[in-house]
Formats: sequence, structure tokens, C-alpha cells
Amino acid sequence: MKYRVITMLRSGIKDNQGTAVAAALRGLGFPDVIDCRIGKMYDIEYTGDEIEKVAKNISNEVMEDYIIEEIQ
Repeated sequence: MKYRVITMLRSGIKDNQGTAVAAALRGLGFPDVIDCRIGKMYDIEYTGDEIEKVAKNISNEVMEDYIIEEIQ
């Protein structure tokens, strides 16, 4: 089975990289960019039944939320 795990900083945590990207996009002529959040995406092929544990181990549970999607 293939899974996609997406991790993002929690909403209350300042995303300095996202702020920098948003400012750079505005500077490149995209004034409508309001905000940007940076995350990570992992595509994992896994035959076990504990994908939740895998996702918890690749994310920082204190600072990040994660989403697990089953992909083809």
C-alpha cells in the first residue's frame, strides 16, 4: 500500500520560511499573496498496519500536525 504523509506546522506556530516565501512572491509581482505555510510531503510504500505510528515518528508532534492519505 502507498501512503502520502503531509506534515505542517501547527496553526499557532510562526512559520518563518512561509513568511519569507510570501514576502518574496509579493516582491516578484504577486501582491495578492497574503500568507504561505511550508510543509513536508512523504510518499511511503508500507505493507504493515501501523501507518499512524510511522507518521507520528516522522513528524514533530509538539510543533506539527500530519495528514495521512492513501494513494494509488
